[in-house]
Amino acid sequence: MPKLTETFSNKLPHAKAGTDKYWDAEIKGLVLFVGKRSKTWYFQKDVGGQTKRILIGRFPIISAQAARQTALGFALEMGRGAGKAAQIGAPTLEAAMEVYLARPKLRSETNKVGMRAQLTLHLKDWMRLPLDEISKAMAVRRHQDMTGSPSAANHVLRSFRAIYNHARRTCDLPECPTMAIEWFEDKPDGRIIEDLKHWRKTIDDLPNPIHRVFYELLLFTGLRKTEVFTLRWEQIQEDRIHLPMTKNGRSFDLPISQLHHEILAPLRHLSRDWVFPSPKSESGHITRPERLKYNPHMHRRTFATVAMEAGVLEEIVGRLLNHTPLSITGQRYTRPSLDALRPSMEIACAEILNRIDN
Repeated sequence: MPKLTETFSNKLPHAKAGTDKYWDAEIKGLVLFVGKRSKTWYFQKDVGGQTKRILIGRFPIISAQAARQTALGFALEMGRGAGKAAQIGAPTLEAAMEVYLARPKLRSETNKVGMRAQLTLHLKDWMRLPLDEISKAMAVRRHQDMTGSPSAANHVLRSFRAIYNHARRTCDLPECPTMAIEWFEDKPDGRIIEDLKHWRKTIDDLPNPIHRVFYELLLFTGLRKTEVFTLRWEQIQEDRIHLPMTKNGRSFDLPISQLHHEILAPLRHLSRDWVFPSPKSESGHITRPERLKYNPHMHRRTFATVAMEAGVLEEIVGRLLNHTPLSITGQRYTRPSLDALRPSMEIACAEILNRIDN
């Protein structure tokens, strides 16, 4: 029997007739049903003389990794309590997390990696627990244990809540234990770069030219730092920066002008692939530019603030920042073109330059 990896499952041909079954070599009970048109994951086990078969989901919507984690959770649940009647209970947090991250409507890969890393770090001892064994008291205690980093505490437990509530759609679970948490007050930073002349001097004094351009591009585009970190030259087009996947789970095109090309020009010869290369980084691009008194998100807030003060409508600023509109009209009907947004980008950039020079 083979190990049902992503690559192996993807290469399996569809059945010419009926259904072919492929059992996993490592996880007993995990099986992939391959029909004429679809591939479907199941977990199957004989219990009390009867075959129990549980649907996990369609491949590739449910990846091999997510299916394996889910099957492990089912195996753990069905194997606990020798002599007791086996029941199909809640998946483990780890299995539920993988299913949540494998859902069709995804956010960016960076967001997925970040969520998995945060939960693995702060909720490591919960990962093998079935969701229905994680109590309100445990949730409250873990939230309080992270009081030194209130924002992180809120973020981690809210991520747990999202995973738990997603699992409730298919599992019989009580109300999420985070209902007992008294959330820390979220105090957004809100700071912007007040003195752009001083910012210009600070940037010019940076010894690394890659870092200089990084901060310049942040200020003149309003992009998120991770979006800039991972930019490839193929995404820099004559009239736009194309982001194939962003934090909110969709692609995005940002209008740019000659000014942006001039900002990027010093880096053109450094790499054929990454705009901000780093030979010391495993990823191939920078991940930790030199820290300034002006953090990366201050640049994004400054771009937005200057644009509004220069007369750009708040709705248009939101479009340039790739924020999801609040209104139904904004979400479902209006799709302004790049040419419609370009004058607003030029107004914002011109005002930033004016404040630097005057």
